[in-house]
Amino acid sequence: MGKLKTLASLMTLGACFFAHQTMAAGGGTHMESADIKPDNISSLQRGARNFMNYCSGCHSAQYVRYKTIGKYLELSEEQLIDNLMFNAEKTFETIQAAMPSKDAARWYGTPPPDLSLMARAKGADYIFNFLKGFYVSPNSPTGVDNLVLSGTSMPHVLWELQGYQTANFATHDNEDGSVTTTFDGFEVLSAGAMDAEDYDDFVRDTVNFLAYIAEPVRAERRKLGVWVLMFLIFFFILASMLKKQIWKDVK
Repeated sequence: MGKLKTLASLMTLGACFFAHQTMAAGGGTHMESADIKPDNISSLQRGARNFMNYCSGCHSAQYVRYKTIGKYLELSEEQLIDNLMFNAEKTFETIQAAMPSKDAARWYGTPPPDLSLMARAKGADYIFNFLKGFYVSPNSPTGVDNLVLSGTSMPHVLWELQGYQTANFATHDNEDGSVTTTFDGFEVLSAGAMDAEDYDDFVRDTVNFLAYIAEPVRAERRKLGVWVLMFLIFFFILASMLKKQIWKDVK
């Protein structure tokens, strides 16, 4: 009974921790599902293109090599060099940001983080909503704020694609005299080069790629896991049959 109580306590503590982490990551904001497809190679190829064109100028990905990306994304060495390796010479190099970190820290107040493990740290849904959550804010040094990460120092680098939008907030008076502010939707201020659906697809491909580089061995590990489970099931059946055969005369 004591062990059961301890186990229940640990499960409750884990659930509370997970709930706290989820609320902290989302800042209390409803998270739209990223709905990424890690096995979709075409999506990953587009995501790699998006990352190198729009993200790698400021953000590095120091824990993944171009060679690893090219192998999984089914890109030849020539395609890899021509389309992704803008500031690298060898395929075994990792993705380095084009902007010096000292300059970035001076311009934005803090150097942009490495994105190698961002999808594992924050989750795909968090990044998806973050890239969709920029809105015009005259009080921000960059002219924009973000619904998911309030006070972010990151400018809206995808404004040409998404356009600019404003965020509407509603205030509610509580019985205890406090005031609660809730998000009440976005309003398009100026249209971008993409409509809302195309922009969602663009962001989804980018997030898919970030999720891939956060765990490049995921697909191989899942395949190996299937074989391991099949191995265990087979030998469980074999062991059960062997046990019955050995102990069949024992009553």
